[in-house]
Amino acid sequence: MSLISIGEASKWATDYLEKEVTPSNISYLVQYGKVKKYGENGSTMVDINDLKGYYRSSNGKRETNWKKKLGNDLNWELSFDNLREKDTTKHVHRLHPYKGKYIPQLVQYFIDDHVDDFKKQAYFKQGDIIFDPFLGSGTTIIQSIENGIHSVGIDISEFNCMIASCKATHYDHEYLRKAIKKMIDALQTFENDNKIHEFEIELLAELAKFNNKYFPGSDFKYEMNQNNANEDVFASKKEKEFLPVFQNLLKKYVVKIKQDIAKSFLDKWFMDNVRREIDHVFKAVKSEKDLKVRKMLALILSRTIRSCRATTHSDLATLKEPQLTTYYCFKHKKICKPLFSIKTMLNRYAFDTLNRVKEFDRLRKPVHYSAIAGDSRRVNIFETVERHNPEFAKLLKKQKISGIFCSPPYVGQIDYHEQHAYAYDLLGFKRKDELEIGPLFKGQGFEAKQSYVQGIADVLNNCKKYLIDNPDIFLVANDKYNLYPQIAEKAGMKIVNQFKRPVLNRTERDRTPYSEIIFHFKIK
Repeated sequence: MSLISIGEASKWATDYLEKEVTPSNISYLVQYGKVKKYGENGSTMVDINDLKGYYRSSNGKRETNWKKKLGNDLNWELSFDNLREKDTTKHVHRLHPYKGKYIPQLVQYFIDDHVDDFKKQAYFKQGDIIFDPFLGSGTTIIQSIENGIHSVGIDISEFNCMIASCKATHYDHEYLRKAIKKMIDALQTFENDNKIHEFEIELLAELAKFNNKYFPGSDFKYEMNQNNANEDVFASKKEKEFLPVFQNLLKKYVVKIKQDIAKSFLDKWFMDNVRREIDHVFKAVKSEKDLKVRKMLALILSRTIRSCRATTHSDLATLKEPQLTTYYCFKHKKICKPLFSIKTMLNRYAFDTLNRVKEFDRLRKPVHYSAIAGDSRRVNIFETVERHNPEFAKLLKKQKISGIFCSPPYVGQIDYHEQHAYAYDLLGFKRKDELEIGPLFKGQGFEAKQSYVQGIADVLNNCKKYLIDNPDIFLVANDKYNLYPQIAEKAGMKIVNQFKRPVLNRTERDRTPYSEIIFHFKIK
């Protein structure tokens, strides 16, 4: 063995991989049992050979293996594999979870003015106007603001537009800080009669004692990751063994688990106390007089309650069944519990939001933007922008849109309204699921594919009247059914280039090699 410290491992891995690997990255590998922990008395050591084995299996050979499965036309430069998660979720891009969003560096690559061996020309410049007809969480308009480019985004989902506009809005930092503190104070003073705090203290103490005995930290995780034990059988046994402890504590503190009714999403997926806390905080949010700040507070609360749904840590992205008891967690390799209060998450996300807003304000340029709810197949962009920003509308009519950069929905993969069902329930936005293009609930059959082709083509045809002559149009898609040549034809366009990139960091647990194509369209 060649044992080295965490700090030494960080330096070694940085040289070995030729990209920055921080001590926290190494600690993560140890914590989750990817490499074995050595050392006593707080002095954690790792074996260089373990690190080499890990990086060779999961990282070093990844490019070769992926190209073998996905084709040699895979542009690894667009993988951005040198970036850490904090880079790909920089500043306001992480204000709220969103399934199916692309990373800001991909947008940056195509809209900034650099050229390289793959990108032979600059497509946009400062002062141009970019349009995103599938706004989502607003990645395109945020990067446009950072690059001094005006932008318009349209989305069928009102909540998506709220996410994007909250990210893009400039705030008075001190006023926002005070409003956040007032919201948190409202929760701190919230009184209930079910002794949740005392219950959680004793539950956590019992869990710590049990987990230390049967799931001893990184050693156990390493054993599981090396397939040296039957995880499912052992975990199920211990899960059942701890359950009576949990049930006895519920009785002791008279803790109510389920709500009395289960008609809505908020009724079904939240513990009784959590739901009461949500309602209490939301009442405080609604009392905020400044509309922009009120929306941001609501977004913070929405982000919070997403993390506080009664589900396992492994199923946050795709809900299965409400988790109302303690359970074995395949992510943390120990017995975990559902959340009985939103206090911790609300505090964490509130001040994280404030810091991210401040960071973005240091980078943003003084440009126009609009994030508007509407159907991109038929919306009048000029009239719609004029209702929200007359000054921008004048510029828009005079200058017109220079091009499009967007990621249309992928056929039959995501129900975009359903992923934020909790927010629609809380905020009262009208859902328009039936107007989504290519939703999961319509499947991937022949009719669904044809409907998808027509929908995307209709969007492009509607957009053409607002574009300059010879615009550059970029659409990011995983086109496994080869639908985009049909879309181009129906839209009176042609594909002049395409960039195929690996998608390395996906929300789901699926690690199957996966790629997407950035199609470059031109009007015929």
